[in-house]
Amino acid sequence: MIGAGPPLTPDICVVGAGSAGLSVAAAAAQFGTPVVLVEKGTMGGDCLNTGCVPSKSLIAAAAIREAGRRGPSFGVAQSEPAVDFAGVHRHIHEVIAAIAPHDSVERFEGLGVTVLRDHARFLDDRTLKAGDTLIRPRRFVLATGSRPAVPPIPGLDGVPFLTNETVFDLATCPGHLLVVGGGPIGVELAQAYRRLGAEVTLIERSTLLARDDPFLVAPVREALVADGVRLLEQTGIERVEGNAGAIAATVTGLAGRETIRGTHLLVAAGRAPVVDGLDLEKAGIAHSPAGIETDRGLRTSNRRVYAIGDCVGGPQFTHVAGYHAGLVVRSILFRLPVRVDYSHLPRVTYCDPELGQVGLSEAEARERFGDRVRVLDAPFAENDRARAERRTEGGVRIVAGPRGRILGVGIVGPGAGELIAGWSLALAAGANLRTVVGHVAPYPTFFESGKTAAITAYSGSLTNPWLRRILRWLSRLG
Repeated sequence: MIGAGPPLTPDICVVGAGSAGLSVAAAAAQFGTPVVLVEKGTMGGDCLNTGCVPSKSLIAAAAIREAGRRGPSFGVAQSEPAVDFAGVHRHIHEVIAAIAPHDSVERFEGLGVTVLRDHARFLDDRTLKAGDTLIRPRRFVLATGSRPAVPPIPGLDGVPFLTNETVFDLATCPGHLLVVGGGPIGVELAQAYRRLGAEVTLIERSTLLARDDPFLVAPVREALVADGVRLLEQTGIERVEGNAGAIAATVTGLAGRETIRGTHLLVAAGRAPVVDGLDLEKAGIAHSPAGIETDRGLRTSNRRVYAIGDCVGGPQFTHVAGYHAGLVVRSILFRLPVRVDYSHLPRVTYCDPELGQVGLSEAEARERFGDRVRVLDAPFAENDRARAERRTEGGVRIVAGPRGRILGVGIVGPGAGELIAGWSLALAAGANLRTVVGHVAPYPTFFESGKTAAITAYSGSLTNPWLRRILRWLSRLG
């Protein structure tokens, strides 16, 4: 362990060992760059320990049970699948444990990174202190992540409640889970716990997945209701009270005022950037409750310091953290100009059906391009693969602009998270509708629906009298 003494002077000091910080540290170290990595908590950060990995493991368990329940519609008769929730808990933590070595201290020290497990704070604009160790690098990279946001609900501070940081520690299934928040985290966990046997009530002060296209959200809402989740949209919480195993929430919504009683309360009301405790003011780093302020190149008001990932606010996804990491590595190591561009950033809610989007929504496109926008839809009900799998809910929506430019794509249905990746690439490459129409997709696949949607842009030409005259003239040429 490094104690008090001369300051460490690496090329880069990374604060935070979540997805963003680890990506920078690994990439820089593999180029032979001296790196110090400071982390006071668990290696791997939120994604590995309390976010993406455990939540998707839980969702996978719920999907297995749901697949068994759908068997009779395929002529596969079986009894109702039983849930061993202790086994589900074990599955979640086995997955975390299997991935953890990739993010471990041992791996990064093996790459040549100096890892300090301590709290970090700035002493001045170029000096950081971690425990008893002073660090004066050429550049800093702040990747301190985010934490669950806790809304100002009266009584909440006196009630035991869960967040994504604690819910995956449950070894028994909740009897009745009250979920506060209808964003991606709330929707994913509400559906998963319902499918694993919990009674679930989801309370949302606005509307379900309010930032997403309402057209795409509709099948998700229908699926949650069909699963037995009680949805209370446009409903505010007046107060919560109670103790472990007996929690009451008094709410007011479209149906009036009522008190809902549950065994567990899950707060899934978004994320807040972690900016406290770093003494950013001493380093001249501008910040607010919304996050650390950066320019388009991810540099802070202190030119020695970059900030990446959740701590800068904005889109808070693991793939954004990786994207940011790649940009700052290019900037620091190769002195290349970099600029954040979210125009082809995909975003996915991993409910069932999944909801994936990239680019502009219809509303955003119309605000920018007016009546030059075309919206092209292809429902999965008309897709052969969807019929074969009895998964005909949802479909593909393409938002196109002038000259057939693809402005955005939304998909709601099975595997939307996988399907949207191809559309993200299409937007990044500047593809237009003609590119999609000319693409040969394998049959039968859900991806064909995207081509079907694109073809509808040209359906008017089938009845164009001038085109028919040209075709008749060409036919006379033999």
